[in-house]
Amino acid sequence: MRCPVCGHEESKVLDSRPVLEGRAIRRRRECLKCERRFTTYERADLAPLLVAKRDGRREPFDRAKVMGGVSRACGKRPISVEAMDALVDDVERALRQLGVSEVASATIGELVMERLRRLDDVAYVRFASEHRRFRDIDSIAEEIETLKERKRREDAARDQVPLISLPDAQRSR
Repeated sequence: MRCPVCGHEESKVLDSRPVLEGRAIRRRRECLKCERRFTTYERADLAPLLVAKRDGRREPFDRAKVMGGVSRACGKRPISVEAMDALVDDVERALRQLGVSEVASATIGELVMERLRRLDDVAYVRFASEHRRFRDIDSIAEEIETLKERKRREDAARDQVPLISLPDAQRSR
């Protein structure tokens, strides 16, 4: 592993541990030349996944591009980098579970929006405005109304959770 500070090609591993629920390994390293410490991450090299773009082009799936879109949508929102990284992990896992070698960019966008909707309303609307390419302000307003209605239904369903009654023997204690 090349040192990011001095470029020396030899380093020693000081510590290794699984991260991201065992899907990656974090290694703490020390350069044998400058003695600076740095961290590396190893992930399994999975079968290539191609993304079919709207204009017909095909390109390899790039996790960094998905993270960039999520980061822009979540900008200045109280959302941790860890939460965004977990969202991107979840999207990538869902794509891999489809078992296909090519996926439409629209599918990726829908998966991201579904997860952002659960994470943060503002980030969801920001991402949706780019992904769905709203024609005008009325289109955005419709999307916000749809989001509000969905939230009302979810809140109502949560409020309808049945109460569990205790047997008489446990009530008297």
